[in-house]
Amino acid sequence: MTPDASFDGGSLDCGSGLLLLIRRHIDPLEPGQLLEVRSTESSVEEDLPAWARLTGNELVARTRAGDVRTYLIRKAGVSRASVPHTLAITPVQKAVAVPAILPLSVMGVGSWPRPPWLVRALHERLAGRLPEDEFQEYANDAVRLSIAAQERAGVDVVTDGEQRRDNYASFVATRLDNCQLIPITDLLPYVTDPQHFAAELRALDVPAERLRHPAVFDRLARSKPLAGDELAFAQTLTTRPVKIALPGPYLLTRTMWLECVSDQAYPDREALARDIVAVLREEAEYLLAAGAALVQFDEPVLTEVVFTRPKTGRTFMCGALGERREPGEELAFAGGLIRAVLDGLPRERVALHVCRGNWSRDESVALTGPYTPLVPLLATLPVGTFFLELATPRAGELDPLSDLPARCRIGVGVVNQKLDRVESVEGIVAKAEAAIRLFGPERILLTPDCGFATFADSPMSSAAVAEAKLGAIMHAARILRTRHGVGG
Repeated sequence: MTPDASFDGGSLDCGSGLLLLIRRHIDPLEPGQLLEVRSTESSVEEDLPAWARLTGNELVARTRAGDVRTYLIRKAGVSRASVPHTLAITPVQKAVAVPAILPLSVMGVGSWPRPPWLVRALHERLAGRLPEDEFQEYANDAVRLSIAAQERAGVDVVTDGEQRRDNYASFVATRLDNCQLIPITDLLPYVTDPQHFAAELRALDVPAERLRHPAVFDRLARSKPLAGDELAFAQTLTTRPVKIALPGPYLLTRTMWLECVSDQAYPDREALARDIVAVLREEAEYLLAAGAALVQFDEPVLTEVVFTRPKTGRTFMCGALGERREPGEELAFAGGLIRAVLDGLPRERVALHVCRGNWSRDESVALTGPYTPLVPLLATLPVGTFFLELATPRAGELDPLSDLPARCRIGVGVVNQKLDRVESVEGIVAKAEAAIRLFGPERILLTPDCGFATFADSPMSSAAVAEAKLGAIMHAARILRTRHGVGG
């Protein structure tokens, strides 16, 4: 059997880089093609078959000549179509005018529950068993369903529901140059406490072998838009303003900086962060010019900085595996990154979303604490709107937010997306009125606490419940608009 690609792993074992090199060399291959791996490390003899079984690849042969062991791995899956299809994205020639978003407007935070057939298609695509053009057709149908449901609920601003994404952040690895989505099982050797990490994964109720994580193998670059196809297709389906959510620069830095992996390309996480900032800045400018009514940056990991004790090791707070430093240092670092991305952009069209974790329906595993320690940072950011988790008691009281600048709008979370129960219109009106008393009606937008399906495999709600919750918010908004004489 003649290999289609080969490399020499030298003395690396599976826990010090060999699995990542295998992933780097096997991902470009077609399913069914062969990768030859040479190694002088004896432990690979035992570890590699286990990895192959876990990932679905096939170890078809192994030989030994002196100290050199040679392994032949057949990539899992079936051959993909000869000409992969991607949605055509026309370069933006000039800025597109968008309508203003009125006070007391209603919208989702970002994600929408994906149909089961789309989740299966997404995994088949990531595994190389579904051609790109077929996946995009599945995704297009799911976006149609998502936007139709939002419009039935009556929302003022729609999203595409992030239907093409495996989750809210790691999808960028499929769009950036020199970054790949790899099974999280490939990263287990790099985690300080694998048992604790495995327990956190179980809280997601997602098999670890199906969860993928971004890995950086060289300098990041953006040769195509990250979410341009999402915006372009959504705009063909609706006349309402469209919001696009992107992972924030601090979140992506925490997600992508993994010692012994990222340091192959970057000397430290600050160097990685500079390239992430450049990529996100380019993307924000592109989306705004293409007519996105709002570009929202998601930074849920800010709460992990202030609401968990400093410790060695990692957490799976919404997917950020990278280790952090002391809270003060981390918040200053995060603030610098966010400002670098947003400075000079139109404030009224850029937003920041903060929550306390949306990877499990179990409220007890999510973080708890008021916004008090984050307000000094938030007040310095060039952001027009803050979309904040506020319906759950875990978020504390509204009062600490009174120190946010008067120029900022507050997207108030008025329903809890983790509960199957649809909140009453009266209860939603009461929550909104509390915010209106503090900020005035002109500064208020109304949303759920977070997305309905941050992770594709772990939706917080069914599509039916999500639609009903948005409908209840919309009913409450109409009452509030009449009462206060503002809005649409």
